[in-house]
Amino acid sequence: MKKLTVLFALAASPALAASGPFFSLRNTDFVVLLAFLLFIGFLIYLKVPAMLGGMLDKRAEGIRAELDEARALREEAQTILASYERKQKEVQEQSQRIVAHAREEAEIAAAQARKELEASITRRLQAAEEQIASAEAAALREVRDRAVAVAVAAAADVVAKQMTGAAGDALIDDAIKQAEAKLH
Repeated sequence: MKKLTVLFALAASPALAASGPFFSLRNTDFVVLLAFLLFIGFLIYLKVPAMLGGMLDKRAEGIRAELDEARALREEAQTILASYERKQKEVQEQSQRIVAHAREEAEIAAAQARKELEASITRRLQAAEEQIASAEAAALREVRDRAVAVAVAAAADVVAKQMTGAAGDALIDDAIKQAEAKLH
C-alpha cells in the first residue's frame, strides 16, 4: 500500500509538468522536493514523530485516566444515589409506620374518650336522677308535713268549735285513765 502511494505520488507529481531534466538543481520542483525530504529527514532525526507519538500516547493516557476517573466518579455517584434512594425508602417506610401508629393511637384515644364520655354521661344522668328522686322525696315530705299541719289545724279548729267545757273535761279524764292503764 505504501509503495502504491509513493508510485502514485511520483507519477502524478507536478515535476512531470516542469521543463527540462527533473534531477537538476535548476528544476525548482526538484529543489522543493529535496528541501521537503531534508525537512522530513531532519524531523525524523530529531525524533519529532516519536515525540508526537509520545505526546499523543501521553494525551491518550491522560484521556484514559480521565475516563477511568469519570467511571469511578459515576460508580461512586451511583452508589451514593442508591444509598440515598435506600434512605429515602427507609424514611418513607418509617413515616408510613409513624402515620399508622399515630392513627392507631388516635383511634385508641377516641375510643377511650368515647368510653369516658359515656361513663361521664351515665354518672351525670344517675346524679340527675338521684337529684330528681331527692327533690320528689323532699316535695312529698313537704306536702305531707303541710297536709298534717293543715289537718291538725283543721282538727283543732273543729274540736275547738265543737268542744264544750264538760266534754273537754271528760276527754281529759278518759286520757288519764288510758295512760294509767298502759303504765300499770
